[in-house]
Amino acid sequence: MAVWRALRLPLRFLGSWWPLRCWAYLGSGFVLGYGVLCALALLLGLGVLLAVAGIGLVLLAGALAGAVPLGELERRRLRWAEPEPVADPHTSLAGAGAGAWLRTRLRERATWREFGYALLFGPVFGAAGFGVLALLALSLLLVVAPVIVWALAPEPVMLIPGEAVAGPLEALGGTAVGLAGLVLAAYAAALVTGAQVKTARVLLGPREEDARVLELTRSRVRLVEAFEAERRRIERDLHDGAQQQLVALSMTLGLAELELRRAAGAEGAGGTTGADGADGATRADGAAVLVRRAREEAKLALAQLRDLVRGMHPQVLTDHGLAAAVAEVALRHPVPVTVDLQVPRLPEPVEVTAYFTVTEALANAAKHSGASRVAVAGRVEGGRLTLTVTDDGRGGADPGAGAGLAGLADRVAMLRGRLTVSSPVGGPTRLRVEVPCSG
Repeated sequence: MAVWRALRLPLRFLGSWWPLRCWAYLGSGFVLGYGVLCALALLLGLGVLLAVAGIGLVLLAGALAGAVPLGELERRRLRWAEPEPVADPHTSLAGAGAGAWLRTRLRERATWREFGYALLFGPVFGAAGFGVLALLALSLLLVVAPVIVWALAPEPVMLIPGEAVAGPLEALGGTAVGLAGLVLAAYAAALVTGAQVKTARVLLGPREEDARVLELTRSRVRLVEAFEAERRRIERDLHDGAQQQLVALSMTLGLAELELRRAAGAEGAGGTTGADGADGATRADGAAVLVRRAREEAKLALAQLRDLVRGMHPQVLTDHGLAAAVAEVALRHPVPVTVDLQVPRLPEPVEVTAYFTVTEALANAAKHSGASRVAVAGRVEGGRLTLTVTDDGRGGADPGAGAGLAGLADRVAMLRGRLTVSSPVGGPTRLRVEVPCSG
């Protein structure tokens, strides 16, 4: 740490700005630390006393949540004594509501570490800072003792209890002691500041496991992007390969059917006489029927393939964005769907995840809910996309019963988002998705 590194050169340390920075850091920490101590004592005491009434739990949660802004303030205040900034260990919750913010923060280990720091702040570092500041104040008084004696003369002044100082010259001994006290206060401030900075970096900064979680999150995002790229490749192969071949097959079968019908018509008109002509026309008609059946099956396979390609990644999503793609799905849905999506173009992983979440929710509403209406709404606020899909069906949906919503929840989690489902018996069923729109 910078403070302790400065102490390796004691004389240079005394001639630098470091003693003043350490004293300022400890002085502000003493005031803030005892304010935090009083607030924690009040909240924890009332929380325990009122726990039976229920409101005590709110106070206890408030005491714990209050450690988060304290941690942010302390990370900023550390810059007085530590040039290297301490990173924020919390996940970004830009645009999240108060309830979501509180639930997330209470589950994070970083919040509990910050609460531990808050408990140490006043009783330990505040007390140590007060001791250093008291030594500093006493040393300053001793340094200016001759001036005080001269200013108060002929009133007696005692630097040592019971012994009055005769004059300013005799008070110079106190000045020497005060200068030694200033040196001691400077080194003591550096040691206490270094200890507090070390503790703050451990409790208020990200841990190694936090960094691994962040890297895991990034690797999951990369996997999502790789999955999307592979799906787009398969989509292109199906569109440019199998789909075009089925189109060509359908056209060829159509031409074959036309030629067979012409041949059957020519034979029936007298191109071949007698029973042989009638038999040839009958065979041609039978072949035309088989060709027509093959052509219908080719058309059906082509329609199914087009639906498959559209379901893998709709072109309208790529060209026009989430709102247009959801509106197109709503037009084909068997249940009336109201769409209110006021969203701009978003990063591709976010748009794709949001689109398939909506389509899965609409499919479930059509199959299981018995709903008469479905509403889809979405907004982007504070760099965060929020989507809701609500139906007026019978409710009672179990998100864990099938793999569809569970898979979507995993996919949303890869983007550091959240998917929640509320479906009381009797309805309504409400699916909500929150996804950050930036990395």
